[in-house]
Amino acid sequence: MVASGNAGKIKEIKEILKGFDIVSMKELGFNEEIQETGSSLKENALIKAKTIALKYNLPALADDSGLFVDALDGAPGIYVGRFSGGDDISNYQLLLKKMEGKANRHATCECEICLYLPTDKEFYGNGKMHCEILTQPIGNCGFGYDPVLYSCDLHKPYAQTSSEEKNQISHRKQALEDLLKQIENF
Repeated sequence: MVASGNAGKIKEIKEILKGFDIVSMKELGFNEEIQETGSSLKENALIKAKTIALKYNLPALADDSGLFVDALDGAPGIYVGRFSGGDDISNYQLLLKKMEGKANRHATCECEICLYLPTDKEFYGNGKMHCEILTQPIGNCGFGYDPVLYSCDLHKPYAQTSSEEKNQISHRKQALEDLLKQIENF
């Protein structure tokens, strides 16, 4: 089970973990919002995974992702999804406004994945990708902040990449691969 209501994240996880049966919490009938009260990506991923795993007595996977912008002292950080208090477009518009006149446009997208087993065992994976903040939205692919992020690896805006391209280098893919290594060593 994936403890997320974000359709974009679930789609990416399903595409990356092709050999696994992935079920979203909504497909199980869980429509409540899980409060992310942690002070780190890792804590928030654990809160989400543990909530779903214990409710359904099944292993649950959750991720928490953040955008850490150098020129904004790491903001929006773990508050990326609620940066503006609005939707994705409002979030990236606020980011663009805060970045006006900033020369350093480097940012890091980070993902922490938690797999929580109802036996009180937890595994983690981490991934990071580097990007630059654009001055205006470009492209219409992806979700979240993709229209204002330029990939340092792909040399183009994320919103102009196919899901296959993005999933080859994404912070979520790196975190899932790291998680699978942790599980193999268990």
